[in-house]
Amino acid sequence: MKKRVTGLGGFFFKTKDPKNIKKWYNEHLGLNTDDYGCTFWWKDEEGNKCSTQWSPFKEDTDYFKPSEKQFMMNFRVENLHELLKLLKSEGVTIVGKVEEYDYGKFGWILDPEGNKIELWEPIDSASL
Repeated sequence: MKKRVTGLGGFFFKTKDPKNIKKWYNEHLGLNTDDYGCTFWWKDEEGNKCSTQWSPFKEDTDYFKPSEKQFMMNFRVENLHELLKLLKSEGVTIVGKVEEYDYGKFGWILDPEGNKIELWEPIDSASL
């Protein structure tokens, strides 16, 4: 098995007014916000173009379910399918089924306190 977590993929949190909070972070902290929040671009040790996402969600979002927490972390991982099998064998709660997109694969787990964690196997590019 390769590494489990390779980095922070994103931080997502609930807010009453996502549009206003994105504006505040843009004006006061200089985050380059768009409809989804802010994407931080960086390169890994091999020079691949990588990203970490910061995203406010509307407070009534269902995306964090079954967790009732105000935030959800997204971790970058290698070999998502293999990792989920291993985590299941270790007794970790798996939430839903893996979803695949042109920018990567996603799976979800719960930690012992009910925090939903998104696992992302990204498709990174070799140029920034």
